[in-house]
Amino acid sequence: MITMEHRFLGHSGLKVSEIIFGNWLTLDGQIAEDSQAACVRAALDAGITTFDTADIYSQGRAEEVLGRALAGLRRESLVIATKVCLPTGPGPNDRGLSRKHIMESCHTSLRRLRTDYVDLYQAHRFDEDTPLEETIRAFADLVRQGKVLHIGVSEWTAAQIEKGQELARSLGVPLVSNQPQYSMLWRVIEPEVVPACERLGLGQIVFSPVAQGVLTGKYLPGRDVPAGSRADDARGSRFVGRYMSDTVLERVQRLRPIADEAGLTMAQLAVAWVLQNGNVAAAIIGASRPEQVAENAAVSGRRLDDSIMKRIDEVLDELVDRDPAKTAAMFDVMPSWRR
Repeated sequence: MITMEHRFLGHSGLKVSEIIFGNWLTLDGQIAEDSQAACVRAALDAGITTFDTADIYSQGRAEEVLGRALAGLRRESLVIATKVCLPTGPGPNDRGLSRKHIMESCHTSLRRLRTDYVDLYQAHRFDEDTPLEETIRAFADLVRQGKVLHIGVSEWTAAQIEKGQELARSLGVPLVSNQPQYSMLWRVIEPEVVPACERLGLGQIVFSPVAQGVLTGKYLPGRDVPAGSRADDARGSRFVGRYMSDTVLERVQRLRPIADEAGLTMAQLAVAWVLQNGNVAAAIIGASRPEQVAENAAVSGRRLDDSIMKRIDEVLDELVDRDPAKTAAMFDVMPSWRR
């Protein structure tokens, strides 16, 4: 039986499950709604209490799917997080972190999610075109209205987080979280973002801990990609493509004996690895099948020995990307709301 552990999110009193179910995979109808509903049930059965989505995922359909899947459950037992910023329509105000877009998007997200409030509302990216004070004040007003309980950011740089937290604290609604990409291969948050967040009281909710599936070991060097996998999908391949060189795939296969010795699957090893970081509150997993949810949830509470962590570093070595200048770079590839 899986015993799901929970961690405080930053310096807040909010507890999130170590494993969070994210429904980005519903994007563009990649996963049928009945399959997603089955995955949500599997998440609940595994003790997952925290669910993450965004207004842009599948142009709002992902929020609707999640809202229907969670309908009828005791709301107080759930932590629901969503995000705002990326384009949700063709109009000039259908994007960004202006007061207008934040307020309108929040109300729309609440309606789709079938709830009166979200536990965590996150700025999906930093908006260079809107005064930061306008953004933080809009978030603060939503908190005071009871429509949002906590606020966070996603893929902000350390400098952006510092400025945002200064304003948020001045308004009495401190930022509690950052949602960055983080994995054995992608560690760009370690040099600057994590130290800043530790100092400022934010916790990390990390996405893509298995590097878009590459760290599961299912992609083999010199072989065709599996039919139906993300790398086989026209849209998904744009995200996973950076890892698909034979050099990377061969190194990933060298992690298999390490996982075997630890009694873990490759996916479990990857998720357990990100949870070793003391500033990481939770890892977001996506799934197309209930058994994938159960597999990843089972790693909750598992800690890796220092010797295992060292061996992982030795295997991946120079392939690891640690450049903080690349924060948000991989996923800033959606210039059109229809992409």
